[in-house]
Amino acid sequence: MTDTPFDPRADVGSLEAVWRRFCAELAEAGAVLSREATPTTALDQAEGLRYLSRLARTSLNMLVDSADPDFPRLFLLCDDKLKIGADNPDNLYQQCVVRGDRTYRITGRRNSVPYFSIGSKANRYAIDGTMVSTGEIEFADMAFGPDGTFEIIVSREPQPGNWLPMADDTTLLIVRQTFDDKRTQVPADIRVERISPGPAAPALLTPAQIEEQLLASAAWTRGTANTFATWSEWFKSQPNRIYDAPQEFFQKAGGDPNIWYGHLYFDLQPGEALVIETPVPACRIWNFQIDNWWMESLDHVHQKVWVNNAMARYEPDGSVVVVCADADPGFGNWIDLAGHRSGTGLWRWINAAEPVVPQVRVVKL
Repeated sequence: MTDTPFDPRADVGSLEAVWRRFCAELAEAGAVLSREATPTTALDQAEGLRYLSRLARTSLNMLVDSADPDFPRLFLLCDDKLKIGADNPDNLYQQCVVRGDRTYRITGRRNSVPYFSIGSKANRYAIDGTMVSTGEIEFADMAFGPDGTFEIIVSREPQPGNWLPMADDTTLLIVRQTFDDKRTQVPADIRVERISPGPAAPALLTPAQIEEQLLASAAWTRGTANTFATWSEWFKSQPNRIYDAPQEFFQKAGGDPNIWYGHLYFDLQPGEALVIETPVPACRIWNFQIDNWWMESLDHVHQKVWVNNAMARYEPDGSVVVVCADADPGFGNWIDLAGHRSGTGLWRWINAAEPVVPQVRVVKL
């Protein structure tokens, strides 16, 4: 038996029921607002509502408008308004949907961004909260032309030159471009195209396809919201310190294997500050950011809510002191709590040979 050819002019009646099912399944994501551990302050709850709307927007872009692996569309996963999973204020995050049984070519020019990596991932956020790496490549692994141009082949089978592996279950490419001065450093220019055999143009949209895409979007929104709410609950069990977990745990959620991740949960009373102290190991880049309960970076466009290796003030011995407080205490590197008494944060060491766990304490100001 063969599939019935799609007739775009066939009368299928109303698809209202599909829309209502999508809305109902999307609405289930709202349960994260009333989980037992979720804070109920006006700010945290308002940010939670906004966060859900942002996740829905991201999921629709990814799984409806950018979902065709034969015509990969590179889009911004996060920006100054779309925030997911302790997104890095120093990063440019790009993503595109792919399939493991296709072959792709990435072309571009490196420009002056200090750190650039691409990972192929098996995205299972809607199922079990994981995004396992199926291949990684970064500037240090790559060959470039004299003018800084490059080409990467993305496939399951090994390729000569710059090669990014995929697996049968690969669904995404994630691009991380990390800066320590976004004002002066230029992002890499990149383009992704399928080069394996396939259609010359996207197929016409079918009712079954848009239904599948909308329901996948609702599932991704629910799964992502619950994944990071669970993370915040875990971090809350070890307040005011770097959370003790193996790095492999964070890699399985889509992390970059070149990065050491030090997550924390802070819980402060009025007049208290969170002080973080650490020697700085040999590394390419480091930074620290304060986040809300939903693991969104805060308003890094208008507020001093993160610090990195280039902007930091160092102690005479080369160590770093970071002070998270309502106002500048006059010592260390001040991070504005931006109205939050509790929330999360993240320290990153990039390409550190021997990562150091920063020490955290609460002080009265």
